[in-house]
Amino acid sequence: MIEILYQDEWLVAVNKPSGWLVHRSWLDRDEKVVVMQTVRDQIGQHVFTAHRLDRPTSGVLLMGLSSEAGRRLSQQFEQHQIQKRYHAITRGWLTDAATLDYPLVEELDKIADKFARDDKGPQPAVTDYRGLATTEMPVAVSKFPTSRYSLVELEPKTGRKHQLRRHLTHLRHPIIGDSKHGDLRQNRSAAEHFGCNRLMLHASQLSLTHPFTNEPLIIRAGLDAVWMQALSQFGWCGQLPENERVEFDVANVQDDR
Repeated sequence: MIEILYQDEWLVAVNKPSGWLVHRSWLDRDEKVVVMQTVRDQIGQHVFTAHRLDRPTSGVLLMGLSSEAGRRLSQQFEQHQIQKRYHAITRGWLTDAATLDYPLVEELDKIADKFARDDKGPQPAVTDYRGLATTEMPVAVSKFPTSRYSLVELEPKTGRKHQLRRHLTHLRHPIIGDSKHGDLRQNRSAAEHFGCNRLMLHASQLSLTHPFTNEPLIIRAGLDAVWMQALSQFGWCGQLPENERVEFDVANVQDDR
């Protein structure tokens, strides 16, 4: 069973677990745990994707219950009409709040994108970020006698591949658990000492205008056990009000079923 955060006659939103694919891919033909098929079987009707989350990222995943609903949602995502909020645990102390406008060269997969152009220039990429809390733990990593971590809130204004992971690496505060762009020694240490054995990036909230009722809709996703353990160990419990067991928050939207 997957946690359903919101459902009406047009839309369904779930709390995607870390490690799950959104849909089947020929790159992972043998994968049996897939969000789309799980939700389809759980609610008894087909679902249509409007956006994706990387496999190791958890959090709010919004889908349509018809091709038209999926199309309208996709259009809103493409036109940046949906506000996305993420939370991450990063290496080092990130304490400021700012907007990072740092273009990114498109990342291509060696197999899936082997026929794509590899001569594109950097594409615009903008992320708002805000440091929420910091901690220093008595665990040595490399030449440093302690480990420093930050809890960070992120709002991407564009949707480039791995944008948040790459932007935080550019700031020299890579996300813990990022095996491609992060600090491997910090990743191993955080997994061993604090149980952070996944990418510590969570899609906490989506805010949008409902594509059929035109009413404001806010959908929030709670954190998994790995995240809650880290917050407890780092003394950050209570830093995220969204962590309360409020599965969804709808303003003026009624479900008359």
